[in-house]
Amino acid sequence: MIYGIRLLEVLKEAGVETHLIISKVGKKNIELETGYDIKDVESLASRVYSVDDLAAPISSGSFKTDGMVVIPCTIKTLSGIAHSYNDNLIIKAADVVLKERRTLVLVVRETPFHKGHLELMLKVADLGGIVLPPVPAFYHFPKKIEDLIDHTIGKVLDIFHIEHALFKRWEGA
Repeated sequence: MIYGIRLLEVLKEAGVETHLIISKVGKKNIELETGYDIKDVESLASRVYSVDDLAAPISSGSFKTDGMVVIPCTIKTLSGIAHSYNDNLIIKAADVVLKERRTLVLVVRETPFHKGHLELMLKVADLGGIVLPPVPAFYHFPKKIEDLIDHTIGKVLDIFHIEHALFKRWEGA
């Protein structure tokens, strides 16, 4: 959950408009995994939607966005997106992003993966999505866990061409 919270913090600092959906399980996990209050997390976003609001503006292709990040992305959500099973706003909004050929990034949180998980990731990639598991890099000599988190957030920002200084870039050997 800390990845999603950190992404919201960085995007807010950069002045980027954000639209937030947190699943019911996501809200519970924020309580279990972080010291954040749900209202504090929601205050980081420009707009917040209920996961059950299938009529929200972001559920339509006519609502212009640069794309969407599902962070973290559970295997259940990955499966829903891969199969266009639009039973909640997260999956429906992701489906809209794919059909409109916008950028969809899924930061898949499970590990290890079995073949079924990998097939779901391949299906989403075939549909145009980008699968970006939070795999740490060490070439920038991280000193604390926040450095590892920022590396993943920086990779997400790179996909959307958002400038940042969250990690030192590789300069070659």
